[in-house]
This record gives sequence, C-alpha cells and structure tokens, in this order.
Amino acid sequence: MFSRFKSAARILIKGETKKKGRNPIPAITPEEVAEIKQFFPREKFFILGHARSGTTLLMRLVRLHPEVHCNYQAHFFTRKPLLKSLVNSAEIEEWLTRKSNRWNHGRDLSPLVLRAAADFIMEREAAREGKSIVGDKSPSSTIHARAVQDAYSVYPDAKIVNIVRDGRDVLISERFRNFVEESKFLTSEDKRIIENLRKDQTPFTNGARSIFTETFIRDIAQRWVDDLSEIDAEARRLYGRQYHSLRYEDLLETPFAEMTKLWKFLGVKKISRSLEKKVQAEMSSNPDEEWQAKRNEDIASFLPKGQAGNWQRLFTVRDKSIFKEVAGETLVEWGYERDLDW
Repeated sequence: MFSRFKSAARILIKGETKKKGRNPIPAITPEEVAEIKQFFPREKFFILGHARSGTTLLMRLVRLHPEVHCNYQAHFFTRKPLLKSLVNSAEIEEWLTRKSNRWNHGRDLSPLVLRAAADFIMEREAAREGKSIVGDKSPSSTIHARAVQDAYSVYPDAKIVNIVRDGRDVLISERFRNFVEESKFLTSEDKRIIENLRKDQTPFTNGARSIFTETFIRDIAQRWVDDLSEIDAEARRLYGRQYHSLRYEDLLETPFAEMTKLWKFLGVKKISRSLEKKVQAEMSSNPDEEWQAKRNEDIASFLPKGQAGNWQRLFTVRDKSIFKEVAGETLVEWGYERDLDW
C-alpha cells in the first residue's frame, strides 16, 4: 500500500514517467496480410538498386504494360526517415498497444498502420490508371540489407526487383550528377576539377587527369559493393522466388527480352508484341539527359548519358587501381570482368 501511495505521489509531483524508447516494431503476420489485402488487393513490388544504376529507366519501362503501374522515390525502406518512422516512438507505441484501445485486440497495431499507409499511397494512383499491379522504385545507396529486412517486415508477400550496373559507370554517373547539380558536398578540390574540365576536356579523356578524388572513388565504390552484396544476399534469403535481379547492361542490349522476363515475374496475364515498339521508343528517350543539359550544359555535354562502358574512356591508371582494390572482386562476381587483370 505504501509503495502505491509513493508512486501516486511521484506521478502527482513529477508527472508520469515517460518511456525512453519503443520496443522493436513487430513484423506483420500472415493473418494481417490476408486481412489488409481485403482493402488493398493489388499485388506490390519494389525496385531497388544503387543510385545511377538504371532504376528510373526500369520504372519507365515496367509501367508501359497495361497491368502494371510504378512510380518513384517513396523511399519507404531506402532513405531516412523511412516508413517505420510513422510509428517509431514510445508515445505511438503506447497509443497503439494501449489496453483500453479495444481496436488493437491486444496486439501492437504498428505493422498494420505502416502497411495501410504505404498501400494507400501506391494504390490510389494504380486505381486511377486502372492497373492491378503496383510498385515503387527507390534507389538504395546507403541502407543496403536493412532496406530488404524492413520491406519484408511489412511486405513479406511483395516482390523485390534489383537492378545492377557496372560500378565503374555508376561512379562516373554519380560524379557528373554532382558536378551538374553543383552538389553542396563538393570540396574545394572537386570545384577545381570542374573549372579545369570547363577550360579543357582533353586531359580528362586521354588518361592524363582524373575527374575523381581518391576519397570519392573509395566512398562510392564501397557503397556499391555493400549495396550489391547485402541486398542480393538478404533478398535471396528472405524473398526466395519472389526476388528478381537483372543487369542494366543486359537491359540496354536486349530490352524487350529483359522486360518480358520481368513482367512474367510480376505476374501479368498477357504480354502483347505491340509492347516491343513501346519499349524501343522509351529506350530512345532520356529525360535525365535533357534535364542535366538544361541545368549545366557545358558539364553535362562531356558525358554521354545512359551508355555502358563510359569508364573505359575516363578512368586513369590510378582510378583503375583504386577501384580494383575496393571493388575488383565484386566486378568479377557479377560478370563484369573475368579476373582482376583489366
């Protein structure tokens, strides 16, 4: 009795003790998935891939099919604050698990709240388009395996698509995006490279000068390695046959064949041959190149956008050595090189 009075007095004077952090957000159960699909029945997929690996092109192509809709950059699982931030606090946990809240039937409502929010965001557009399969594409450059794990906790029934591109071309594309957009992360050395590039491009195409700093090569190369290895491993482990990977270079070489594989994986009912012309027309368009030209034409014009093998023209001996040290084995694993002798 005394302890109860003491506790009541403490609360009266200091207020109720606040919980410092919430318990782990529970994964959605199969029963909850079945229940929520009564309200949001469309099949879901998520396109992952390191930034500058062709995720936008793949998004544009996949939604050419009359059954499939895809939009981009929701970053449910790939960029902070992430979808789970909606319920990731002690106060929200207390509300959604409160015993007096008879709607929760004694279980944390958090996974259902997350699923309902993401389902609504995607299905509202798919409904307008009259399409039965819907997905989001969001590059995953820093979170890696955690992105797949978070997706699985909310969407164990979804399908995961992972597009991979030669890390050397990813490095170049990332570099020029930063140059064109005049990124706030550019160092004084980066800015000197840009000025020299504007004055004379020749040294940067004959191996005499590099467009990179060593720090930039190591940073992006390591992210690329981590992204490919972690996402592929976790997607295979968690999703199994619900996981599909493809290479950007194969998409460029045989676009309709690659898209046919992908559409079949997503479960479309029919693939018309008329889609081949639409795919070819979309492949010839490059909105990103047009946007970059408008933004900073003198820099953007230096690099042909979307092509495979740009690195061969721009890498110096030093660039090759550093990239090989960090990511050489990964290039071999994904079939971009037979060995480290390149």
